[in-house]
Amino acid sequence: MPPRWPRLPDRQDPAYRKLDDRMNFALHVAIFAASNSGLWFVRTLKGAAWPWTVWVTGLWAAVLLLHLIYILAIADYSVKTNG
Repeated sequence: MPPRWPRLPDRQDPAYRKLDDRMNFALHVAIFAASNSGLWFVRTLKGAAWPWTVWVTGLWAAVLLLHLIYILAIADYSVKTNG
């Protein structure tokens, strides 16, 4: 069941921005998990020596970690005023 927003969605609303950023992060984690599990499954199935898979997974995980740090510690969800 998709989340319901009690009012008209507005990117200026701090609570909406926070929820949107976290849902975006969850989507990125899901894409990471699906892609990397498939990559490692094919690598194991073929018995291939693909040393680049370690780099792809490591770099992608590092980018995900930076994304998490941004949404938890850096992003400013305070109310913005015009003026």
